Amino acid sequence: MKRRELLKLGSAGLASLATGTLPINSNLNIRAKINRKAAGEYLKKGFMLELFPSGDEVSLMDQFRMLHKAGFHGVEPSSGLNRAEVLRAKNETGLEIPSVVVSTHWSQPLSSPDPTVREAGLDGLKVAIQDAHEYGAGCVLLVPGVVTEETSYDEVYQRSQDEIRKALPLAEELGVVIAIENVWNHFLLSPLEAARYVDEFNSSYVGWYLDLGNIVTYSWPEHWVRILGDRIAMIHLKEFSREKQNQEGLGKGFQVNFLEGDNNWPEIMKALREVDYKGYGIAEPPHRDENLSGEEWLTDCVSGRMDEIFKM
Repeated sequence: MKRRELLKLGSAGLASLATGTLPINSNLNIRAKINRKAAGEYLKKGFMLELFPSGDEVSLMDQFRMLHKAGFHGVEPSSGLNRAEVLRAKNETGLEIPSVVVSTHWSQPLSSPDPTVREAGLDGLKVAIQDAHEYGAGCVLLVPGVVTEETSYDEVYQRSQDEIRKALPLAEELGVVIAIENVWNHFLLSPLEAARYVDEFNSSYVGWYLDLGNIVTYSWPEHWVRILGDRIAMIHLKEFSREKQNQEGLGKGFQVNFLEGDNNWPEIMKALREVDYKGYGIAEPPHRDENLSGEEWLTDCVSGRMDEIFKM
């Protein structure tokens, strides 16, 4: 079933999709557009470079070297870095770059009521797409917009789609998927709505970047996996504790190591296998155990525990 046919089904069709009675985008196979050729029968381990411990004190080359030593297969940089420097580190260490984070999506959101801000945000998205192409990455991570008291939900929906459509020709030309991430931006709060948002582009170069930790406070990641299916272009691994959230505040829910929170990893992994997800799982761990050195933390608390999760 093609996306435009799916969209004609309306809310009744989406309800059927949620119950598993409707095929999900089998004709488009988003992940075949990215790193499927590089993926074996297991998930590869990546690390979001922005969260590298003591990043300001360690050169980019040494960050890559430490991540390689810790057992990672890939690195996820933000856009706008020195491309030559990134490529040198990539080539020396052999680490892959499966995706690139759009560095401007918070400061210059595509949902802004100011057209000059939206234009700058669009330029930032295009730079990220070009970076991804240069690095051999298959997708870029994009926060599409932010709902605020001043910027309504429907305005964010329309503006973000309008701007993303302007970047689609470049994404299609360079073979880079624009992957929409779920974050705490008060937007696209349901997997059914997320599926609809992606499908409305009717393009295999728009997909979903599923953050498995951001969902836990209001939903269950495995539900999102099964509903989004092969719309999922990439996943972020992040742990979350509802107990710490309730006792210490919302953001504190992230302050736990992998396997110490409320993510139901066996069920999440089962769901990922059911939808035949292959490729990268990229760690975005906000919590760092200060009792360990950066190297020990990367090796034991992140890479090692990701190995345990992927075997579930």
